Amino acid sequence: MNVLFNKFKEVILAVLPITLIVLILNFTVAPIETDLVWRFIVGAVLIIIGLAIFLFGADIGIQPIGSLMGSSLTKKKKMWIMIVFGFVLGFLITIAEPDLQVLAGQVSGVTSGAISKFSLLLVVSMGVGVLLVVGLMRIVFNKSLSKLLTIVYGGIFLLSIFTSSGFLAISFDAAGATTGSMTVPFILALGLGVSSVKGGKESEEDSFGLVAIASTGPIISVLIMSILSKVEVLTGNLAYDSTTTKGIIHPFIEEIPKMLFEVTIALLPLLIMFCIFQIFFFKLSKKKFTKILKGLGYTFIGLVLFLTGVNAGFMEAGSATGYAVAVLEHNWILVPIGFILGFTVIFAEPAVYVLNEQVETVTSGHIKKKVILYTLSLGVAFAVALSMIRIMVPWIKLWHYLLPGYILSILMSYFVPKIFVGIAFDSGGVASGPMTATFILAFAQGAAEAIDGANVLIDAFGIIAMVALIPLIAIQVLGLIYKRKAIKQGVEVSGVRGN
Repeated sequence: MNVLFNKFKEVILAVLPITLIVLILNFTVAPIETDLVWRFIVGAVLIIIGLAIFLFGADIGIQPIGSLMGSSLTKKKKMWIMIVFGFVLGFLITIAEPDLQVLAGQVSGVTSGAISKFSLLLVVSMGVGVLLVVGLMRIVFNKSLSKLLTIVYGGIFLLSIFTSSGFLAISFDAAGATTGSMTVPFILALGLGVSSVKGGKESEEDSFGLVAIASTGPIISVLIMSILSKVEVLTGNLAYDSTTTKGIIHPFIEEIPKMLFEVTIALLPLLIMFCIFQIFFFKLSKKKFTKILKGLGYTFIGLVLFLTGVNAGFMEAGSATGYAVAVLEHNWILVPIGFILGFTVIFAEPAVYVLNEQVETVTSGHIKKKVILYTLSLGVAFAVALSMIRIMVPWIKLWHYLLPGYILSILMSYFVPKIFVGIAFDSGGVASGPMTATFILAFAQGAAEAIDGANVLIDAFGIIAMVALIPLIAIQVLGLIYKRKAIKQGVEVSGVRGN
């Protein structure tokens, strides 16, 4: 229980800053409805409790399952088994990802059903399944991550030429939303399991990068959907009403049954697959099998509480706060507020902690998790600030950021130590988790609805894409710093090897 207590301490310190920022804004420049403020506070409490329990459950449940499945698939040495199970696992874990469920619902609502929730879930999940298989093949055949990412993003940029701006924003946002609290721990552990069977000095480097490759699947699949659907223009708006009153407790009571259902659907496929693998591959002892089942139980409870707090407390407060700031006479304050929110929101992302723990473990402590955490925080801060500028300045388009940003990221990957390339591209997806998909996106939607000339669909959507992009550059800059430091010391630092 000491481990669980430590998780609670970590999470309180993580969630407290963003809570205080919203409360300070409420009592100063951007007041929102009183009931909404109280819901935000109740939501923060649920997030703290849920996130701590989730992280504890992920440690003893989700990660061991992913690692065991990865090593078992590799040991069979039958390519068709890895391809089939890789696709099925990628599809099932994604279609039930809570973050994607939230985004798909928001897209369906804003577009008035022009893009249905089910069709987006299906297309995105198929994309993840296919690219997850490609990522597993890369590890098995020891192919360069940089070269593969160059090819994949080259294809994405070609497809983008034939895609409308609305679909472009949704495709990159979907990539960020798929790498959430469910998928990241599993895919990270799956990559670690496959690479660990190979052994040797390359195994730690190859264990990262699978999330990065899998997250390109949604971009490709949604862009293809856009081209095939022949929809030229997508528009949308946010049905925002600053006078709506729903009470304090009632929204949570309404949300709990929905979250119980969604999280059950999220975990059930994984539980079934785990039981199948236990029968045919794992054959774990009763003690180990029971421990993993307990971990899944903690994960279930934590996710229900966390997502209830986010959806009933944080999301509407985010939209209301964004709207309140944007209607101010000096609404340029959106930019510094966006920077501060971006810096603090990363501390409340569940998957970030999972990635940071694995980085420190795999590199035997040479890359400290706090260094990665604060580098990510700065990256996301700039991402949100730049997104606020895009909302306020009509002629700045999403591709103005994405095209040079990804070109720079790909070029840097050829000069940065391999392990940092994998960590960087994984961290892009990890940073854009449930807090970004809910609070930050809602904040941007509220701001876009209030600003003349801004389009909620085109200008607010795309912020998740930015949060997924900037950390790629930030972490690789950190890698160059580590590399230069190692060269100056005249030593080869474990886990920080050059190409």
